[in-house]
Amino acid sequence: MPGRNYPARARFPCSFPPIILKPQDYCYTRILLFSGRHVEVCVFLSLRELELRKVEFSVAVPAGLNEFPDQHWRQAGPIEAAGCARLESEALEEIRISGHLHTGMEGDCDRCLEAVGFVVDTDFDVCYRPARFADSGADEKEIEEAESNVAFYEGDGIELNDVLREQVILSLPMQRLCREDCRGICPVCGKNRNVANCGCCSKPADDRWAALKQI
Repeated sequence: MPGRNYPARARFPCSFPPIILKPQDYCYTRILLFSGRHVEVCVFLSLRELELRKVEFSVAVPAGLNEFPDQHWRQAGPIEAAGCARLESEALEEIRISGHLHTGMEGDCDRCLEAVGFVVDTDFDVCYRPARFADSGADEKEIEEAESNVAFYEGDGIELNDVLREQVILSLPMQRLCREDCRGICPVCGKNRNVANCGCCSKPADDRWAALKQI
């Protein structure tokens, strides 16, 4: 993550004794130096504080702080999100995070390589359980609908930014298209067929495979 980490600042005070308070015991916002200015991002949702109360959040994660598995997608604007986190099950240490996020993404069309803009504007509601529960079901069994929206976390809490990035990735289309009827690039001359008809003739198909089409 670019920028320099500054000491965590507690946004949500808690009742733990100050003399034993540790960063992982409360929810906080990290202050980063980004593009010459200080920004508050990456709220940490602490399991310890969620045992006492639900935590509301409202954040804007600047573009450039996140990396996406598909490098052809880029974050064009801040990820703006608001919602709340609460402990759904104290016995399972299950954290439920719900809210709404909005951001703009940009990429390259899969057919013509022109710029593609995509707006992510979605609600989210997901539950996280400790990673030790991930392998608890040794036998194969049908996953109930309520269980299909459960993810896992490690440590004493969850970085909200990781949750938001995951929700953006899940909202992106499988194929990047500037428009549904994009004609793509001519394989002969390389011109964009959406701009002009180049008149090139495509290479004829190999007739040796024609017999297979009859099967």
